[in-house]
Amino acid sequence: MHTSTFSIVAFDAAADELGVAVQSKFLAVGSVVPWVIGGVGAIATQAWANTTYGPRGLDLLEAGHDPATVIRMLTETDEHRDERQAGIVDARGRSATFTGKDCVAWAGGITGTGYAAQGNILAGPLVVKNMADAFERSEGCLVDRLVAALRAAQAAGGDRRGKQSAALYIAKPDGGYCGFNDRYVDLRVDDHPEPIEELARLLELHKLYFFKAQPADVLTIDATLGAELCVLLHKAGRLADGSVYDETARRALVAFMHAENLENRVRDDGAIDRQTLDYLRAYVSR
Repeated sequence: MHTSTFSIVAFDAAADELGVAVQSKFLAVGSVVPWVIGGVGAIATQAWANTTYGPRGLDLLEAGHDPATVIRMLTETDEHRDERQAGIVDARGRSATFTGKDCVAWAGGITGTGYAAQGNILAGPLVVKNMADAFERSEGCLVDRLVAALRAAQAAGGDRRGKQSAALYIAKPDGGYCGFNDRYVDLRVDDHPEPIEELARLLELHKLYFFKAQPADVLTIDATLGAELCVLLHKAGRLADGSVYDETARRALVAFMHAENLENRVRDDGAIDRQTLDYLRAYVSR
């Protein structure tokens, strides 16, 4: 079974992050296409995907081979290489893409500094071009740029068979849960009528639970904000009516945050981040 797919592999040098984003008219595409090791590289294997390209390719990257050489080494011994497609980027930003001559049209890929974009069974070449252009134009963290690239590809027609699943996998050294591994973001939408938008929704939840607040989002709890927090915490069943923002109220806020899996956003500097405040506001408005 061929994975009619568009994907992008990319590297963010400033954040030391490597990742793959993919969408396909294929069930659970995240179980097939993306392969990443933090500090080493990212690989997308698709079309009539050879999933050994993932681990074997990462081993070759770790051994010091560049992406173009890795693709040559993977495909030269593969008797079905003409039906394979792959994209590779390494932790130096070097990239390569490969499309076998028997991949179902439209099929092809584009490379640039720090990324490779590719797809097969697409509406046309603009799908890959728009994906690459959107990635190059976008700003912010790697996850947001990859989602922007998928959205641009879909807007150009995407997979001509339709939409079903999507995945986003980012790795960075010690970037996983509690620093125990490199799995920084690993989100999958296995079957959904709008997989990219569902992936974007899950990403916002992931960022809420696991990303640190940016300085611009940190709000000092002054008298006005403290009064609002007391009202919100009362409505949430965490604080008595008419309370003032004091140590009791602070402990109530912390207890609420722990109950809602917002532990990573707890602060001890008399401030709250905008995302936590928005979450609390939404919580009491349900």
